[in-house]
Amino acid sequence: MNLSLGVKVLVIVTCTLFSTNVATAAAWLSHTPGSPAGQAVMYGGSSFGGCFLLCLAVLKALKVL
Repeated sequence: MNLSLGVKVLVIVTCTLFSTNVATAAAWLSHTPGSPAGQAVMYGGSSFGGCFLLCLAVLKALKVL
């Protein structure tokens, strides 16, 4: 696909927002009342990175980026 730069930026922003939602849900689900919040933040951060890289890999495979 031959998309303009603005559309590509919009696709990357959409991937970022989707990954942020996944990371928030993962951190929220992993947090237990007795544990420190830092562990949940680390878990959410790693799930953000994994989800974002997966989104970019799929878009690269579909030749969107």
